Amino acid sequence: MEKVSAEVAKLAVDESSADRKLLIAVDFGTTYSGVAWAQTRRPDVQTIIIQWPDSGSGGLEGISSDKVPTELRYENGEARWGFQVDDFGPRYLARPQWKYSKTDKVRHQWFKLDLDPNQSRVVSDLSREFPDQHALPPSYNNTPEKLCTDYLKALREHTEAVLKHKLPQSVLRTTPIEYIITVPAVWSDMAQAKTRNCAEVAGMGKGLQIISEPEAAAIYALHAMDPHSIKVGDTFVLCDAGGGTVDLISYTVSGLKPILQVEEAAMGTGRICGSTFLNRIFQKFLEDKLGLNEEWDDEVIEDAMKRFELVTKKVFRGDLNEEYIIPVPGLVDDPEQGVRRGKFRMTGSQVSDIFEPVIQEVITLVQGQIAATNKKVKAVLMVGGFGQNAYLRESIRASIDPNIEVMQPPNGWTAVVRGALMKGLSQLEPTTARVKVTSRTARKHYGTEIMSRYDSSKHAKATSFWDDYDGELKVYDMSWFITKGSPVTEEQAFTKHYHKVWRVSEGPRQSVAQDILMFTDPEDKGAPIYKEGTDVKHLARLTADLSCIPVAELSRKIGKDGKDYYVVYYDIEMTYYSAHTKYCLVYKQVKYDSVTAEYV
Repeated sequence: MEKVSAEVAKLAVDESSADRKLLIAVDFGTTYSGVAWAQTRRPDVQTIIIQWPDSGSGGLEGISSDKVPTELRYENGEARWGFQVDDFGPRYLARPQWKYSKTDKVRHQWFKLDLDPNQSRVVSDLSREFPDQHALPPSYNNTPEKLCTDYLKALREHTEAVLKHKLPQSVLRTTPIEYIITVPAVWSDMAQAKTRNCAEVAGMGKGLQIISEPEAAAIYALHAMDPHSIKVGDTFVLCDAGGGTVDLISYTVSGLKPILQVEEAAMGTGRICGSTFLNRIFQKFLEDKLGLNEEWDDEVIEDAMKRFELVTKKVFRGDLNEEYIIPVPGLVDDPEQGVRRGKFRMTGSQVSDIFEPVIQEVITLVQGQIAATNKKVKAVLMVGGFGQNAYLRESIRASIDPNIEVMQPPNGWTAVVRGALMKGLSQLEPTTARVKVTSRTARKHYGTEIMSRYDSSKHAKATSFWDDYDGELKVYDMSWFITKGSPVTEEQAFTKHYHKVWRVSEGPRQSVAQDILMFTDPEDKGAPIYKEGTDVKHLARLTADLSCIPVAELSRKIGKDGKDYYVVYYDIEMTYYSAHTKYCLVYKQVKYDSVTAEYV
């Protein structure tokens, strides 16, 4: 009897935990990363990880911070990460007079961007003029995939170790863990696949969810606003200004009940022009100004950079007459250069010159996004670490229509990871959704090549050929099912119908295939008619296996030439999600090949 009771009790525990999941959201950032978690049983309790190991203690709670640096350093074959990586010390310096040895404990930064080499080449003038002097290029002796995997593994292990102190062991043993990770909005299919693979190898599981960073930030920022101040038709520009990149996206409110519904108002934009460039410009300024002082060395740079990062950058408001004290310990007094008793006096004008090139890049992006909406914009919402900077906020406010508000929602630095957690919870438990993105704006043209009837008004005669089946001239041209700039409904499948024809004398085919193609249209001239001779790129191939279908069941028709033909009718079903698109080939109501490809 006791044994039976024990089995029943065990079954009750299993059933009670069957619908419980632990969701961990990861904002894998260029310069800083964040983690948040929640249980589906208590979706209202959402927690940010704020304790991180440092270089000294090696424990779980060395430093308190809402985020952790996205940095790695290898020492004796082991990866040190985040705050464990010292600010300075042995490092690679991209100048010929400084030598680098493979035995040095080099500092790896910005390696996430190398997962998408196409995007990393689209750099700002700032990144060319002010290269990072501290970080080793990722490809020097480690691949970007290895660096990202090692970092994500360290992040996962730390998070799960923290959870052991936050939740009962019985809950952790019986509750499945799922991860959701963020990716830049403009990343390619290859970069997303690499991110997913790195996360899976790092132990984050096969059921990993992916969400675009600006969408995650928008979900949280809009949710954090006073609901009574939002009306249907309101348009908001979200500016996610971080350490490495600045990304923008716009949304128009399309519904208020039962939850806030928004649709994308313009294609997202972004550049590599984040706040890290303020540090780089400041360091170059110091080297040019004080580098010839006989006591100048790395320790001087370290103290000066820390003061600029933690104080000067945050308190500067644009006052050109203000003075800022920068510690430069050990430097010989030099009144002409403003150095006295180990301190360097920096004028507000000099600080403004450091801010100016970065601020102007961000302003250009904001102005461009506002114009792209073609709507009356209600407010610009500033999120991200740099997005909390007061001088950036006031500079944007002064450069746009005074009727447009510039707002900094609460918890702006962690908006992406908080929004990602909200999105992930709503996927697992739809009743928890608070903000829903109903549609987005396609960033490219997507379609497939088909055989069409020749039309002299748009087709070149040289491209035509005679089709025996239909008894008329045909051409191979593009059928675009999504055009750049058009709205795309989220999570709702739509279908396009196709067919293939071949002579019975050729015998039955083992399969039918359809290629999905894309065109970026960088100059917005419109999608081309033909695939050949253009920059139309291959995205994915869908294949349906016909080998198991009896020949007698294949449709047969007589062509205009009197001969027998096989005719196979099939559909391509497309479903668009936050950060990917799913294509499926359907034949006789049976779903065959399915591929997940780049989101539009």
